[in-house]
Amino acid sequence: MVESSARACRILLVAGEASGDLHGGHLVGAFRQLCPTAEVVGVGGAQLGAAGMEILADVNMLSAVGLVEIAGSIPRHWRVMRLLKQQMARHRPDLVVLVDYPGFNLIVAREAHRRGIPVFFYVAPQVWAWGKGRARRMAGFIDRLAVIFPFEEAIFNGYGRRFASYVGHPLLDGLVVSCDRAGTRRQHGFDDVQPLLVLMPGSRRSEVRLLLPVMLRAAELLSNEGWQVALVQAPTVPESYLTQVAGGKLQVPLIRGDTYNLLAAADVGLIASGTATLEAALLGCPPVIVYRFSWFTYLLARLVIGIRSMGLPNVVLGRSAFPELIQRKFKPVQLAQAVRDLAARRGLNRQLIDELRSKMGVAGASERAANLMLELLR
Repeated sequence: MVESSARACRILLVAGEASGDLHGGHLVGAFRQLCPTAEVVGVGGAQLGAAGMEILADVNMLSAVGLVEIAGSIPRHWRVMRLLKQQMARHRPDLVVLVDYPGFNLIVAREAHRRGIPVFFYVAPQVWAWGKGRARRMAGFIDRLAVIFPFEEAIFNGYGRRFASYVGHPLLDGLVVSCDRAGTRRQHGFDDVQPLLVLMPGSRRSEVRLLLPVMLRAAELLSNEGWQVALVQAPTVPESYLTQVAGGKLQVPLIRGDTYNLLAAADVGLIASGTATLEAALLGCPPVIVYRFSWFTYLLARLVIGIRSMGLPNVVLGRSAFPELIQRKFKPVQLAQAVRDLAARRGLNRQLIDELRSKMGVAGASERAANLMLELLR
């Protein structure tokens, strides 16, 4: 239903990576149903562009992970921050909307707050992993926070100000499978008998560089046992870079643009820790959750968070339901064995996936978040 009283407004939105672009696209689409005359500009990619946002800077300018890796992208981040400050000064927005990517977006939030511009943050920083002190600080400069896990609301609202609202997970708004298992396998040249492994090394070049070579070696071990293997290409990583990291030639089929169908047709996924692990599990593909940082980043992370689950399916379930192979454990032989073990426990996997789906709630996060945005504009 269109909000008839909503006036024309200007929104400055920043998404810092592929998942933020996806969730931001759904959010802008839902908001336009409430406020069709809204002007939305900012940092994003193809999904936000398709939703009608004017792209001032491409999402790839901000895409980085890890303390060392981010350090190498500081000049790009600085240029984008200068652009955003200019937008706030010359074309003062009615609202600043920030989607995930907290390392950068919390700085943007402080800048907007300093200028008296309302701030809406969508997809909260994982303070349950990195320490709850950040939640207390955020209450001082963010007007409304839309959280996507039910346990986050109490964490953020526990410091004297109720500014966080649980809206549900945006993944559920777009998690659609358009082809059955047999049809998807046939389309991509896989048979319906042999097990299928999907490799997802991440949406950032730094991730791909650290993860893909080891993933491919593990896949080679499994291919010798009859496994079929598919490599998913993220839209933010060009094929030429994947080929370069793989040593000049890809030995497995490369698939782009059919990720959800492929995951729903797969038996196991080797997947970089992040949103994709949750997508895979919800689509019925049990994930082996993997990650590797630079050693300096890893040592600093250990000092901050100690040893905790990284994988989102495990965080939601509250236990180590799916294997996590991080840093020293991230080796070809261990990866291959984890895939075999996971594939062998099909009944347990189905139970865990059903429990995960139940805990994730229902679709509609984008619409609920859009209504929170509208409240800030009244």
